[in-house]
Amino acid sequence: MTQHSALSTRNSELGTRNFPLSPWQVALALAVVYLAVILVANGGDWKTFVTIGDCWSSCVGNRRCPPGTTNGYDGQYAYSIARNPANAAPCLDVPAYRYQRILLPLLGRALAFGNPDWIPAAFVVINLAALAVGVALLEKLLAAQRVSRWYALVYGLFVGIFMSVRLSTTEPLAYGLVIAGIWFGQRGRFGWQALALLAAAFAKEMALTFVAGYLLFYALERCWRRAVWLALAIGVPFALWQLALFGWLGAFGVGSGGGGNSPFEIIPFNGFWRTAYDPTGSLPAFLLLSLFVVPGVIVPAAWGVWAAARDLWRGRRHPYTCLLLVNAALMAFIPFSTYREPLGILRVMAGLVLAHLLYAALRHPRRRPLVYSPLWLALSFYLVAG
Repeated sequence: MTQHSALSTRNSELGTRNFPLSPWQVALALAVVYLAVILVANGGDWKTFVTIGDCWSSCVGNRRCPPGTTNGYDGQYAYSIARNPANAAPCLDVPAYRYQRILLPLLGRALAFGNPDWIPAAFVVINLAALAVGVALLEKLLAAQRVSRWYALVYGLFVGIFMSVRLSTTEPLAYGLVIAGIWFGQRGRFGWQALALLAAAFAKEMALTFVAGYLLFYALERCWRRAVWLALAIGVPFALWQLALFGWLGAFGVGSGGGGNSPFEIIPFNGFWRTAYDPTGSLPAFLLLSLFVVPGVIVPAAWGVWAAARDLWRGRRHPYTCLLLVNAALMAFIPFSTYREPLGILRVMAGLVLAHLLYAALRHPRRRPLVYSPLWLALSFYLVAG
């Protein structure tokens, strides 16, 4: 270790000790305060955290919301599954797609002891725990690269994760498990890594981008046994669940989104450009969206693909490099239906933010990619929407 690196590590550790709270405690405390404000503002009704729209409150099997009704948000689908796991299909916009994210509903039902009134609170507890554990483990991963643990707050306070706790969507649980999988992998505990990543995939299928990143790394390193093991350990259970969904609901769960979804794009970032010229989009919406999509998504994603591909071309292979390449490349092909919904793209961005932090800590501990990463926190203005 160089004198400069040792000094940087000591300063990072000293700063953490001098502050009375660690990053994960700060993230948890701020999340609890925010959720308390939301709960009080809604008269103490815990169902506000699952955002049930008028359209789905009756669960009569109508897949389209009639005029004059509210659609609610994705947490309502997890709530419906948790409330009645075997018969929730009439309450879901795309049943197979929602059922594939089965982990949060099952955990919520178990923690609530099957009581429907307790399920929204159970979701909050689960996602808060996943947020805290994820940030705590990310601290350790960053410290191992001799950079400040406080960069973990870029993930912990990122609006795509923070708002997902409020809305009871699956991102905090899924990416918390992803971070656990990465942490196990860095410690050489590959069985636990596979288990954590498998659980993450059952929380949200987007976690499979991290599985793909590891498979790419193992292939480049010619670690064929480990690659086959990881592919089978995760791919077989996930594929069996997809087959079960097809036999039960007549469709596979994997796809580009829920109700009103559009397919993945072929032209890079066409999902974003379409908000300007698509009949369902508009130029004013495109210009407004550009204010955060261009600097917050397109620029870091394009840089991520370039930087990771350059490193791999030069033979500098590391799991973090492959994780960034896969997650950054994915952003170019995200569907139009996701880009036109600001919160939707913010939630999808969580994987890019996480992969960027790890890679930037690995390759650029004193350069702009890591130093500029806190700028993502400027997107927290979205929290005022409640």
